[in-house]
Amino acid sequence: MNQEWLEALRQIEREKGIDAETIIQALEAALLSAYKKNYTTEEEARVEVNRDTGTIHVYAERSDAKTGEIREEEVTPRNFGRIAAQTAKQVILQRIREAERDLMFDEYYEKAGDIVTGIVQQSDSRYTLVDLGKVEAILPVSEQMPGERYRHGMRIKVFIVEVRRSSKGPQIVVSRTHPGLLKRLFELEVPEIAEGYVEIKAVAREPGHRSKIAVVSHDRNVDPVGACVGARGSRVRMVVNELKGEKVDIVPWKEDVAEFVSNALSPAKVKEVKVYPEEELAEVLVPDSQLSLAIGKEGQNARLAAKLTGLRIDIRSETQLRDEREGYTVEVEESHHVREGEEDVAEEEGDGEEVIDSGAHLEEDEVQEEMISGHDGETGHVADDQFMEKD
Repeated sequence: MNQEWLEALRQIEREKGIDAETIIQALEAALLSAYKKNYTTEEEARVEVNRDTGTIHVYAERSDAKTGEIREEEVTPRNFGRIAAQTAKQVILQRIREAERDLMFDEYYEKAGDIVTGIVQQSDSRYTLVDLGKVEAILPVSEQMPGERYRHGMRIKVFIVEVRRSSKGPQIVVSRTHPGLLKRLFELEVPEIAEGYVEIKAVAREPGHRSKIAVVSHDRNVDPVGACVGARGSRVRMVVNELKGEKVDIVPWKEDVAEFVSNALSPAKVKEVKVYPEEELAEVLVPDSQLSLAIGKEGQNARLAAKLTGLRIDIRSETQLRDEREGYTVEVEESHHVREGEEDVAEEEGDGEEVIDSGAHLEEDEVQEEMISGHDGETGHVADDQFMEKD
């Protein structure tokens, strides 16, 4: 071994980004193992690679026969150079492979939660392999968009969900359905988001069908929705094209929860929203003509609005509310008639008998009638002010 192999090691460090000192330390450990295996000895030994000349030396601890002191002496075998050369080659190749795997893992681990472009390599019923350049990623069936076909050589943008270590290098799991993909696509297309003027506050997706994003502006001169839509819809169109026609609704985010719920149900027009934070519930009143639009096809618009706001949303039309209120009023009136009938029966049963303190009985009846009348009036008042009284 000489300085030439040491210079080669320095070159590997520059080209591969692998620390030469790390390889030298691994080489010293491997050479020590080879020395103990090929040369029978019970001595404590160590191997040292000279960092300047590249020469290799083996040292062993031996006891001085006269003084009894432990001294370190060089015991490098004559033919150790051949063993060292073979060992060095194996160690260097192994460390290069390990270092490359570590570098790739670190590179893509930092990209978790980001978007990358890859080329489809192969696809089967279990997963699709996507070439990211230095490494292949796995796109599981569960992370594939409904109806999307992945042809060999097809370029697609994917969202990195997870990066794991493995003996063969980093295992990268990517997605086409993750809400983060939609968010990152808008960040790429809208400079105002990248510059911090506009922020995406929430994302809700039903991949391949429809999505909603809520945006807010941190500059009063910038319209967040207009910035995301772009001139003649150019920016949102780029996102839609990448997602193969997935429709995207862009709504303004509001700190006022009721207002945010109203915006989230766009394009439907909402008349009133009542929010119950403790129950994570929003009760929404819409005109009759807006009910089907607010709910959406198979409930899609309401579902996306619920995901976007993080609330359960109960939608009712004005007619439904009126029918519920009238039904409650009828129940109260029927209850009142029953009480009047009971009083008539009581009066008939009391005919011919002596009545004591009839004035007191009369006052009780009057109080009872006032209580019933007052209850009816209060219910009507609540129904007017609070369009959906909770059960």
